[in-house]
Amino acid sequence: MLRVPALSSALIALIGTQPAFAQEADEPEVIVVTGTGLEETPATPAYDTQVIEREQLVSTGSGRIEDALSSVAGFQQFRRSDSRSSNPSAQGATLRSLGGNATSRALVLLDGVPMADPFFGFIPFSAIAPERLGSARITRGGGSGPFGAGALAGTIELTSADAATLGNFGGHVYVNDRGGTESAAHVAGDLGSGFGVISGRWDRDKGFFTTPEADRVDASTRAGFDSYSIQARGVAPLTDTVELQARGLVYDDRRTLRFDGADSSSTGQDASLRLVGRGNWQFDALAYVQARNFTNVVISSTRFVPVLDQRNTPSTGLGGKFEIRPPVGESNVLRLGIDYRRSDGELYETALSAFTGSVRERRNAGGTNTDLGFFVENDFMLGPLTLTAGARLDRYTIRNGFYTSRDADGTILQNESYADRSGWEESFRGGAVFEAGGGLKLRAAAYTGLRLPTLNELYRPFVVFPVTTNANARLENEKLEGFEAGVDFSPSEDIDLSLTAFDNRVKGAVANVTLDPVTRQRQNIDAIHARGIEAGAGLSFGPLRFDGSLAYTEAEAQQAGAAFDGNRPSQTPAWVGGATLSYRIGTDGLVSATLRHVGKQFEDDLESNVLPAATTLDAFAQVALTERFALVLRGENLTDEDIVTRNQGGSIDFGTPRTLWIGLKLQN
Repeated sequence: MLRVPALSSALIALIGTQPAFAQEADEPEVIVVTGTGLEETPATPAYDTQVIEREQLVSTGSGRIEDALSSVAGFQQFRRSDSRSSNPSAQGATLRSLGGNATSRALVLLDGVPMADPFFGFIPFSAIAPERLGSARITRGGGSGPFGAGALAGTIELTSADAATLGNFGGHVYVNDRGGTESAAHVAGDLGSGFGVISGRWDRDKGFFTTPEADRVDASTRAGFDSYSIQARGVAPLTDTVELQARGLVYDDRRTLRFDGADSSSTGQDASLRLVGRGNWQFDALAYVQARNFTNVVISSTRFVPVLDQRNTPSTGLGGKFEIRPPVGESNVLRLGIDYRRSDGELYETALSAFTGSVRERRNAGGTNTDLGFFVENDFMLGPLTLTAGARLDRYTIRNGFYTSRDADGTILQNESYADRSGWEESFRGGAVFEAGGGLKLRAAAYTGLRLPTLNELYRPFVVFPVTTNANARLENEKLEGFEAGVDFSPSEDIDLSLTAFDNRVKGAVANVTLDPVTRQRQNIDAIHARGIEAGAGLSFGPLRFDGSLAYTEAEAQQAGAAFDGNRPSQTPAWVGGATLSYRIGTDGLVSATLRHVGKQFEDDLESNVLPAATTLDAFAQVALTERFALVLRGENLTDEDIVTRNQGGSIDFGTPRTLWIGLKLQN
């Protein structure tokens, strides 16, 4: 495990070793570092893209990144609960109702690095602190490009803030009405011609009861959590056009759900290096390594003792990319590149007797997935019309898969080794955007995409009482086909309107298919087909601003002859929308209220268990007390709406109840 002081020292030493360049005494060289990747291409607006600015990221009622991302209608996790009261393995991110299981179908990048857990495919949202970010760009819809094999439902690009944005130091300490705390701090400064930032965050809370009061027993407990993350980041110029970016992230997240002893943990140590060149030949070279682990104890809901100890799930993610943009003229932007990802992981778990506590079975499973992608994309600028076309070719492997179980004496009960698989998959995307004048843009796009099944889907069964969901080592890749058309209208900085109609189909979608009342299995079904409309609005009236987003999606799971054919995929609402009204007070003050609605969902593919629609109201207020200190008030679910996050045959979990926060924010 990487130790934080050693990691921070290494990063600071690294960014402090940039070479010195001779300069004329009377003509000092001006070097500008950004800490970001290459600029977006001219054809980026051809796709359904929305940017969340820093102020929106840090002014939510909960202070969680997943809450900020929910301002884009169509974004969702597998369940409605956030990263304080859900099992980490259920934190898959998706867009456009293309879910159906807990694995991410949206590609989440932090400073260009894929954040999905190498084994499970979930996103460690608790490790991504909003106050560290400068912006988030969400592209709904699949596509090619770097790491495009994971962008089945879209891409969420998170960019860390630079030192100038953060200031030399800052932080906050908030407390809620349950005694829970949220604390964060950072220090930043110049390192030669570059900058460095070290930041930390610690969240802890005894939590709330997810179980309805009438269903609680002596063993019922609150959804308590204790998590921290520390990030060190440095940016240094190597020449006047090339900069080196280094980042390290360490996090630890521990939670308890429903019953005493039902404890889970998610830990990680990530590191990445990135070289960005902004000269005549632009390039972006990235390499990263991730060490992750997950543990989980399952408690019997009838005898309230441990029945399964998922004691160790180590996994490693390795990868990188190289993209180059050669100079091909002012009317073209050509991108050529290669990317690679490797995921290794193993599961170690012990099944226990609910009556004696003795070991019934020990299980070990795992494997290795790899993806090597080659991509090319070109934007053509023809006056007011911009055309774009891109292609990917992916070489994937699914190797070394196995499942072994032994009894308490070590006798082998099952020993499976699965045949290695590999192949080539192609994907394409293309689009056009036409600037009609007066701030009006017309756009259209079509695309295909690819997602490999995760090691979790292939080899790890799981239990959410009373239902067992079995793995399936024979799962095939998911493939997306989609198209969309839209209009954007922004006649001034104060008006930003958008409307998009889309049709997306995931062929061979991996779904949790019901076999009997207490058994499901991950299977490739014919397709998940989602069609819908997405609308967005941003309006400013002096200090008053309105931001809204609304999505309607008609989604269905398709499997000829199956009982679920034509049903909505599990956990996917038809209507999702939100609106935020904010008022700026001076330069540092802000008051806002957010109303959010999530429509009715179904727990399972047979639509037998309903999760009713939920509407919540959140609030945020920041008022300057002195030049450096501000008072912050936050409110979550102010109407105390019952948010049903799980319904297994009447066994129900609730999401966050009304929660009030107060605290101080220190700003440089």
